Amino acid sequence: MAATLLDDPRVSKLGFGAAPLGGAYGDLDDATATRAVLRALDAGLTLVDTSPYYGVTRSEARLGRALVGRRDEVFLVSKCGRYDVASFDFSAARVASSVQESLARLRTDRLDLLLAHDVEFDDLSRIEDETVPALLRERERGTARFVGVSGYPIPVLQYFVEHAPIDAVLTYCHHDLLSDDAAPLVAAAAHRGIAVINASTLHMGILTSGGPPAWHPAPEAVKAAGRAAAELCRARGLDVAQVALQHALALPGIACTLVGCKTAAEVDAAVAASRAPRDEALFTDLAALLAPVHNVCWPSGHWRPN
Repeated sequence: MAATLLDDPRVSKLGFGAAPLGGAYGDLDDATATRAVLRALDAGLTLVDTSPYYGVTRSEARLGRALVGRRDEVFLVSKCGRYDVASFDFSAARVASSVQESLARLRTDRLDLLLAHDVEFDDLSRIEDETVPALLRERERGTARFVGVSGYPIPVLQYFVEHAPIDAVLTYCHHDLLSDDAAPLVAAAAHRGIAVINASTLHMGILTSGGPPAWHPAPEAVKAAGRAAAELCRARGLDVAQVALQHALALPGIACTLVGCKTAAEVDAAVAASRAPRDEALFTDLAALLAPVHNVCWPSGHWRPN
């Protein structure tokens, strides 16, 4: 039987999301980024996820520098297809060139997982007929051990789980305190032996004490609910980000739960949250508080919520 992504011991249950290294959640310098990465590895967060889109290659470059001498400890995930806020190219030629560019920035000769990034921003038939075969060629060449797709709309990801010969999907903002509509995707993936990576379990900053960045696409009602959740947690002596991460880590069927960190202190906080006892009464109260915006989505790419 062929090895799967789930057989690799470096696929840690809690993974390091390197999007913040690109500066999307606040500025940081190279030394701070390196300290965060090394703290994550030392703490056992050995699945590391990045993309050329994050900081327009800055995340990959910083990660590559930080991993010098420690690359073999890491299950390294990067992406192709999305390069800036409005810059997409899922063509076969661009997949091939993008992989080579990412390898150079990451200072490695292979990715452990290559994902087509935010596939809802192109015609899905093109993704299926051109992009996925291009990913599979990278797998055949050995430049990527496993391949898959990422995106926001659950129906789009579920289509590829059911119709494409992929190894993994990455979903974000759909399997956390504010949303549980990824459950059918998780079930379908499990049936086919496809790994699910759960990202943005803080709902891209909404479930944090500081609130989301200005660019966040969620409706204002969802952002307001996040502020109320933060206040409720604060009143109980807890940080909403740690509570949200606890919730996500308890969800079944997930190969790895990503937590985005830009400092060593944030890594420490995430690890502490993963080990802390759960306040079940607080989770009950949060569910009631967030019920009015439960599973509220926003448009992404060519997809619109019902």
